[in-house]
Amino acid sequence: MSTVLNVPMVDLLAQHEEIREEIREAMARVVESQHFIGGEEVEALEEKVAALCGTTHAVACASGTDALMLSLEAAGVGPGDQVICPAYSFFATAGAIARLGAHPVFADVDPATLNMDPASAYQAGARCGRLRALLPVDLFGRVAELSELLEFASAHDVVVVEDAAQAIAARDDSGSPAGSRTHAGCFSFFPSKNLGAFGDAGIVTTSSDTLAERLRMLRNHGLGPDGQHHVVGTNSRLDALQAAVLRVKLDHLEAWTKRRAENASFYDRHFRDAGGAATQPAQGALPLATPPPATAPARHAYNQYVVRVPGPVRDRLRDHLAERGIETRVYYERGLHREACFAPASGSELPALPETDRACRENLALPVHPALSPEQLGHVATTIVDFLRR
Repeated sequence: MSTVLNVPMVDLLAQHEEIREEIREAMARVVESQHFIGGEEVEALEEKVAALCGTTHAVACASGTDALMLSLEAAGVGPGDQVICPAYSFFATAGAIARLGAHPVFADVDPATLNMDPASAYQAGARCGRLRALLPVDLFGRVAELSELLEFASAHDVVVVEDAAQAIAARDDSGSPAGSRTHAGCFSFFPSKNLGAFGDAGIVTTSSDTLAERLRMLRNHGLGPDGQHHVVGTNSRLDALQAAVLRVKLDHLEAWTKRRAENASFYDRHFRDAGGAATQPAQGALPLATPPPATAPARHAYNQYVVRVPGPVRDRLRDHLAERGIETRVYYERGLHREACFAPASGSELPALPETDRACRENLALPVHPALSPEQLGHVATTIVDFLRR
């Protein structure tokens, strides 16, 4: 008889049980102060995040999407400009560009890391007449290949805004924290993220005094420290209650990140021993590929643990796992270049992005959150291997 054991993708209740009293005290502190927007709680959070990321500034805002839009706008991106970004990402990556009246120019991804392929970004740049910025994504918790992209940006005199929404506590190949080497690092604190608020929240890290000052104005209707509205900004101020919650969770982030890495290592070993391979499903005796682990000093934060299974098999496997209580996700069902709102002009062809299209057919995210028990991990891994062997 087949085993059924509930394994959720995210278990926020289990996380909350660990820190219930700390959260209660933090929220009570805000309620007693009756200071709900900005203030000391937000400033303290900004200081802690800047220290974690090794930057001079961190500017809190209302969401990860706002972090992207505010950063691009603060860097001077506007109507008619072009910004190169990967087509394999969450919608907000390209949506933030388009909301400013600029045009996303889509690049393909590296088949191993699934981050933006620098070679494809160079090719995309050759098609641009008004390139203003690069927007790489630290997908699933692995920092993008920044060295080549920063070199490209410097040669073309454009900025690099890093979509680090999924990568808090991650490090790149140089050992530098996510959000520390680019002009701006944009983080999301959506509840399901590794560091999640009790609603929407975001932050931008930067070591540019000029950019930080402009970000602070833009998030508060363009209001400057002199009381004048120097630009037309928006309302993207962070609630003090959210900041208080995030300050508590930040103290636990390192332990949670280590647990995620341990869970990912368990999957890696189990699938490798069963005949799986790294990066390419067709190479192993088992038709499954695991995400390549980061090699020190790099660090993968494992916001998601995404395996790849040949397209005809992926959806059947997902149904099989659901029948046995195992929740999974598909990130993402289609590349951004195939979204209706980004359709090319009449008579133009879609860009050829074969690795993006293949990743959309093959990806499957497995539960990797820090509350998983050994029994749950074993159930996931064994169920997958048994199904694929049949």
